[in-house]
Amino acid sequence: MSDKATTVSSRRRQARGKTDWARVDALTEAEIRAAMRADPDWADRADVDWSNAVVVVPKKKAISIRLDEDVVEFFKGQGEGYQTRMNAVLRHYMDNTKKPDAAE
Repeated sequence: MSDKATTVSSRRRQARGKTDWARVDALTEAEIRAAMRADPDWADRADVDWSNAVVVVPKKKAISIRLDEDVVEFFKGQGEGYQTRMNAVLRHYMDNTKKPDAAE
């Protein structure tokens, strides 16, 4: 068996996760709102009207970059989404070092 086939299979299994989607689909709007109100992380946002929300996916550019091994391992060690976290750190640096008169 090739490594490539094993890797693809592993990714698919990870992507499914442990969520019981049938149970989620069966929840009523009232049950969802009650669960949100009970969740301290959502307490101040449970009554926000999300009906007009728009998902914005920023354009990404694939690049090749050489980073110190320990830096990559640090971010990978925090779990899935390490490249997104690395991007967030770089964006924070960029946003905080821009000159005030720089064009957006």
